[in-house]
Amino acid sequence: MIEETQKDALIAAARGAAQHSYSPYSNYSVGSALLFDDGTVVTGTNVENASYGLTLCAETLAVSKAMAAGKRGGLIGVAVTGPLGEGATPPITPCGRCRQVLNELAALGGTDPIILCVGAGENGAQDVREATLSALLPHAFGPDHLSA
Repeated sequence: MIEETQKDALIAAARGAAQHSYSPYSNYSVGSALLFDDGTVVTGTNVENASYGLTLCAETLAVSKAMAAGKRGGLIGVAVTGPLGEGATPPITPCGRCRQVLNELAALGGTDPIILCVGAGENGAQDVREATLSALLPHAFGPDHLSA
């Protein structure tokens, strides 16, 4: 369970990461923040490439940073934020690839993290939808499928 203050801090960390987005092609800044059970927060932002298929999503970048720092499991929360601009934008959810990448990290610790999907509501108010990773990626393929 994640406390409200942790959720707010996680969303703020994701928003901060989005400010470093490299998104010259889509102009769609995305930030993510991962919360681990020891209180560690790891952030990522989207990094686009002229060869579109090489683009890195914010969540994938954050997971890569966490793994490079030795984090294996303990993932309890994820915040994903889209651009803040004029008008309302719906809450952004992780793409299918990112759901799978998050699932791999979560499976290492046997967790089902809360995913905070954040957009901008009317008048700039924050619009947050919560779901568990298993609800976003039911019947996920994971490490257990390879140990036959």
